[in-house]
Amino acid sequence: MAPYIAVMGGYPPYSGFTEAAMAIAVILSAIVSLIGTSARKRTIALGEARLADLAEMTGILDPRQLLQVFGPPDTGRSWPSVNLLDVRRARTPLGWLMSSDLVDYACILGALAGLWLSHWTAPLALLVATGIQLAGWIASARVPK
Repeated sequence: MAPYIAVMGGYPPYSGFTEAAMAIAVILSAIVSLIGTSARKRTIALGEARLADLAEMTGILDPRQLLQVFGPPDTGRSWPSVNLLDVRRARTPLGWLMSSDLVDYACILGALAGLWLSHWTAPLALLVATGIQLAGWIASARVPK
């Protein structure tokens, strides 16, 4: 009888460790992203939106393009007239990747599916969720300060 080897690798004493570590990393990453997105939404709702908040929520990384979309800031370098609906209208695909609650919840669901389902697509869902979270963090590193 051949030894059992999991789909994503590992020999019998460690089979499943890689999947569990990836799933935990994806879930923690998505939770941190959800917390950051919530804080940005709060500052925008309070009328204290800064350049970095608008850039991360919309995905527009060029400050000149942000000025074209939202107009000039006030003297405190914030945009008090911008609300969440304005941000949602200006959101680009990069903004969805960096700061969308739906994307983060889908990544958590993909990570959990990768752990608990035994279908052949479950590891694929885990890999896609890992890639999305990684791409979101790499894109967030390019946000102007």
